[in-house]
Amino acid sequence: MCRHLGYLGPRMSVGGVLTDGDHSLRVQSYAPNDMRGGGTINADGFGVAWWQDGAVRSYRNPMPIWTDPAVDDVLPQLHSTSVIAAVRSATVGMPVERSACAPFTDGRWAFSHNGVVRGWPHSLTDLWSEVPVVDALTLPAPTDAAAVWMVLRQLLVTLKPAVALATLVRRIEERAPGSRLNFLLGDGENMYATAVHHALSVRRSDDAVTIASEPTDDSADWTHIDDRSLVVATTSKFTVSRLDEEEHT
Repeated sequence: MCRHLGYLGPRMSVGGVLTDGDHSLRVQSYAPNDMRGGGTINADGFGVAWWQDGAVRSYRNPMPIWTDPAVDDVLPQLHSTSVIAAVRSATVGMPVERSACAPFTDGRWAFSHNGVVRGWPHSLTDLWSEVPVVDALTLPAPTDAAAVWMVLRQLLVTLKPAVALATLVRRIEERAPGSRLNFLLGDGENMYATAVHHALSVRRSDDAVTIASEPTDDSADWTHIDDRSLVVATTSKFTVSRLDEEEHT
């Protein structure tokens, strides 16, 4: 059910974030190691967001990542200190189109959801009622991930990012038990991620942090993140805490 990856560190080619490593995000699109809850490949599109001159940019394609020549010909020419990327395995019944591909962006934020909300859309009806009408009318795509992004945007107005993500997980789980909620959120300087019923790993070097659904190589530097955890990362460090801790409620 999808794969995503976030990078913070020295300027790197956007294309390199997608293709570096023996088990790069591109490889994970057709040969993932840890798919859970359905699906065998991630061939229903991909997207990448990066920050340039203080603004977030993005490129998305509803076709499989391995079919797009821009990944090797154009994206390597772009460089950024922060990148979020995702390859998609669409949940049955949800559209395969560009607007449904993560990352979703708004202002300084980029967001990806690796997983599924059980019982969508009915399970999110009351949460969705809190979304401003204009946002509801401009929903990026009729998918659970896009709907979740709209709810998160509202939470980010009043809550710190880590608290907003933990609150979002708790509220969705109350209404849709068993949902897979690996979220990845970035603002160009920080990244925040959750691991809920899905795999997540983090690698930190001297000056960079990578968060990924699956390790991109067999380096021993990768740290497996326990289920029901929240990761907060900067270029210099990352911290892991339990989603259920009081500080997040």
